[in-house]
Amino acid sequence: MEKQQMTGELGAPYHPRRDRNVLRLVRRSFLAICLCLLIFAVVHKPHLPYSPLYDLRQGKTSAPCCGGNDDSAIPLMGNNDNNAPAATADSNRVPLEAHIMSKCPDAQYCLERLIVPSMVQVHEKVDFRLSFIGSASNDSSAVSCMHGPGECVGDMILLCAANLPYSPDSKTYPKTPTVRSLGFANCLISSYEKIPQRELVEDCALEHGIDFKALNACASRQLDENDDEHAGVEDPNKLSGLALLRKDFHRTARLGIKTSCTVRVDEKIWCVRDGGEWTDCEKDGGNVTVLSNEIERLYKSKN
Repeated sequence: MEKQQMTGELGAPYHPRRDRNVLRLVRRSFLAICLCLLIFAVVHKPHLPYSPLYDLRQGKTSAPCCGGNDDSAIPLMGNNDNNAPAATADSNRVPLEAHIMSKCPDAQYCLERLIVPSMVQVHEKVDFRLSFIGSASNDSSAVSCMHGPGECVGDMILLCAANLPYSPDSKTYPKTPTVRSLGFANCLISSYEKIPQRELVEDCALEHGIDFKALNACASRQLDENDDEHAGVEDPNKLSGLALLRKDFHRTARLGIKTSCTVRVDEKIWCVRDGGEWTDCEKDGGNVTVLSNEIERLYKSKN
């Protein structure tokens, strides 16, 4: 009796040796492509020195966080004092403030779709501030963030970036200019899932002219015995990210703001982005044109 030839489900002849050869060729081709991509990445990646910020990413901080789902906070130009009203750099400007959590998708949408486009139109007429939502203990140095310890580190990085001395010779911008700190924040939060990975922070800092070494020193400095002293009020060259974060959390809590992203205009709640929707808005508050027009109106009334 002749041997019946093996066939597949559709009746085609089955050739195990030829199939194994094809599979081996596909695997080798895939590995070759991956190797080429790896070599390209190594050659073209900017190489910056290692810093303690990487240790913070591993969770080696003195600030235990809870209430989040992570496995592993920013006064801007002229607003270093967290206890002061938002508009201090120019009393004739309109206070504009966004309260966020750095690893929150609503914060990403809020910055990209409302705050940044609005600032492009009316940046000369507002005193902008980015603030953070979280918990800070009154009895210890502990802080906690809804999305875990990575978010607390991300908040500290953003606070440090906004409060770093811009230039020893600059009288116009004693702190990081708004255009740089907001751009840095938007860059970081656009990839909020990766916060606070070192590579992301380095890339965003390089893109927006933020001194990475100074940024890392601030975020890594855990001095918090006196939040006011180490939040840069006395010496901006000895900024403590933890002190900045604690002050910012306390201020946001006093304002009663708990939702990321909450936008305030002229010290009043303008609109809230929550669960992928705009809520509690004045007029059509989530619209860039509407917000810009309101700022224009308020600016004219103040001047």
